[in-house]
Amino acid sequence: MTQPSKVSATIIYVWLVIAAIVLLFPVLLTVVGGFLPSSDLLQQPPNLLGHFTLSSYLSALQQTTVPLGPAFANSLFVGITMMVAQVVTSCLAAYSLVFLRNPIGKLLFWVFMATIMVPYEAIVVPNALFVRSLGIGDNRLSLVLPFLAVGFGVFLMRQAFKQFPNELRQAAEIDGCGHLRFLFTILLPAVRPSLTALAVWSFLQGWNMYFWPLIIASGDNSLNTLQTAVFALKSNEFGDPGILLAGITITLVPTLLLVIFGQRWLIRGFTAGAVK
Repeated sequence: MTQPSKVSATIIYVWLVIAAIVLLFPVLLTVVGGFLPSSDLLQQPPNLLGHFTLSSYLSALQQTTVPLGPAFANSLFVGITMMVAQVVTSCLAAYSLVFLRNPIGKLLFWVFMATIMVPYEAIVVPNALFVRSLGIGDNRLSLVLPFLAVGFGVFLMRQAFKQFPNELRQAAEIDGCGHLRFLFTILLPAVRPSLTALAVWSFLQGWNMYFWPLIIASGDNSLNTLQTAVFALKSNEFGDPGILLAGITITLVPTLLLVIFGQRWLIRGFTAGAVK
């Protein structure tokens, strides 16, 4: 394979830098805008080198119209609960599909795959009606109940389990290793990249969820997540752009940290088994 020339490499790097600036500029504008007073943000164009202050962040955290503290706790609850539940259900379901003899195993797998193909918007109303019929519409559990299991997680862990050598499984059976012991002490440590990728992906899905909390928590501010609370800031804080950008930045921080420090596991997990 021939190496690219210095001119070609320089052009590629310049293009990548330009693309990175274009993609990251909205994020930079959001973070920096939270440190600027509204007078600088409302100028045309915005004065991004104005007087920096923490007043917008403090106002976003201290305002009582749409409290961000409880919303942060709700988002954290949703993200952690979805992560733990989806990891557990996906691992157990994938294990049964790969290592247990089941005459309808392939049919069950394609049923899981079919759930991925159904658009979420098509089932959100039936899910909302079902959750409210259970009488838990005003409970935190309603935020996560439809998302405790996910077909994508079953698919990801099944592919990871299928890469595990069958000889090691047979050796574990000869040594008297039961299913749960084999799963937790041998199998899961061997597929740690895929397991971590699923955990990170599930947490991000829960943390960034907006449409479902907006529907199920309508009229109950105690169930606001950060996403719905920040949206409410747009209309409740007199359109103050500084407070709105500060609130958005607060929601971005955990996501950015998780992606920055977990991207290695995400890439390894999603590409596991792609190359023999």
